[in-house]
Amino acid sequence: MEYVNKRFLLDKRPVGMPQDDCWKLSDETINSLNKNEIIIEVKFLSIDPYMRGRMNDSKSYAAPAKIGEPMTGETAGVVVESNSELFNVGDMVCAHKGWQTYIKAKDTDPALLKVPESKIGLSSFLGTLGMPGRTAYFGLNRVGKPKSGETLVVSAASGAVGAVVGQLGKIYGCNVIGIAGGPEKCAYVRDVLNFDDCIDYKAGNLNDDLKNACPNGIDIYFENVGGPVSRAVAPLLNDGSRVPICGFISQYNEQDMMNVETPFHVFGSLDPKPEHRFFVVTEWMNEWEHATQEILKLVESEKMKYRETITKGFENAPQALRDVLTGKNFGKQIIEI
Repeated sequence: MEYVNKRFLLDKRPVGMPQDDCWKLSDETINSLNKNEIIIEVKFLSIDPYMRGRMNDSKSYAAPAKIGEPMTGETAGVVVESNSELFNVGDMVCAHKGWQTYIKAKDTDPALLKVPESKIGLSSFLGTLGMPGRTAYFGLNRVGKPKSGETLVVSAASGAVGAVVGQLGKIYGCNVIGIAGGPEKCAYVRDVLNFDDCIDYKAGNLNDDLKNACPNGIDIYFENVGGPVSRAVAPLLNDGSRVPICGFISQYNEQDMMNVETPFHVFGSLDPKPEHRFFVVTEWMNEWEHATQEILKLVESEKMKYRETITKGFENAPQALRDVLTGKNFGKQIIEI
């Protein structure tokens, strides 16, 4: 069989918001399969905030995306051809292989993860049951270390990571306050995800609203956004508080990150300092399957809810990334190929 693989190659590094000319759409033909190789037809592409950072050529926790190579990203698809004893045709697989529509890979490639059998849609394994869900699970449990009765504040609360953090917090017995942008997202966080409250940072009273929602201070702050939200949280942190820093999306398009006030500046200047650190989900790679199974049980028993924004068409990936960086998406942003 011959497959035409459409790929978005990184063509240049962006300044500020990434425009369409940062990528080049390119076709390649895949037709040969060596021993122990498979071909995956990609059905869904994940769009995540961290992708913006990978487009820069600067020091970071992960190597930058290379010019002329497929843009970094996770995908989910189905094995359409197999010369492997580990994968059968029809198997569903998540692959961390970048923005492309067909993937030829070695069956032992660590970037492949077989999707467990379930009634849950495949796209969910890029969101709640994928990297964002695992990020929430490990960030909260291993860095946040929640105890029943504590106050947990989650920024970007309606997003793919924040929604899982807050719902886990409720399951663990915490008082959970979300922060989100706009009345619709806040209503969803309160009424559907059942957080105790949700503050609209766009309403103009962030500091007072947060103070009123957290009369006993804040024990855990799960950081996703940075900027004014970090500054509003900082004075409310209790002694012994923990701040897992997952990201700071409000600052990802800054041209000079060296001169930006990041959450590390905000929380590092406090006295006493809260326990705070940046973490990345690959620290617990050997436990990914366990975490996915734990979250899958919660989703199947309807104790964990989620929402997706699904945009049809591979060619819409660049715009979808801009939507994520400006908060236009609601829940997890997915491209359906």
